[in-house]
Amino acid sequence: MSQQPFQQDGIGEPDGLDRLWTPYRMAYLRGESKPADDSTGECPFCRIPTLDDDARYLVVRRGVTAYAVLNLYPYAPGHLMVCPYRHIADYTDTTVEEAAEIGAMTKAAMVTLRAVSRAEGFNVGMNAGAAGGAGIAAHLHQHVVPRWVGDQNFMPVVGHTKALPQLLQDTRALLADAWVE
Repeated sequence: MSQQPFQQDGIGEPDGLDRLWTPYRMAYLRGESKPADDSTGECPFCRIPTLDDDARYLVVRRGVTAYAVLNLYPYAPGHLMVCPYRHIADYTDTTVEEAAEIGAMTKAAMVTLRAVSRAEGFNVGMNAGAAGGAGIAAHLHQHVVPRWVGDQNFMPVVGHTKALPQLLQDTRALLADAWVE
């Protein structure tokens, strides 16, 4: 949501800049949705597949051993994660079937994202362990982040803000309806 140029207390001239307010990001910055304990009982990646396929829960696709879910705090529109149902922390702990399905779902996610959003590239990867940057280290998840030439500008660096042009529920519906196997 953009707002008129900022003028503090009506004193002086407006600075001429628009503001993009993203208050939903504060929950992430404060760690409000991060479980205090990411063991099986508290882990959101264990809870998500037990919920209905409803736009509120952002599940895009379910498989036999893994599922795809939109990231609640996306780096870019369409940013999703592929997670095994099983509560495991490390990729080397996956079964052959889990590793194959995670790979197949990642590939399908890329094909689907290209089809619906014309993504020009991707960042795909796992942050393994707390030292590797995983926010929820106890449950493996692979990020699939669509990218476009010129999509990252000064805002994330200077303003710590990402502009997302579509509501997560709308993105989820678009991807779920267009999922390519």
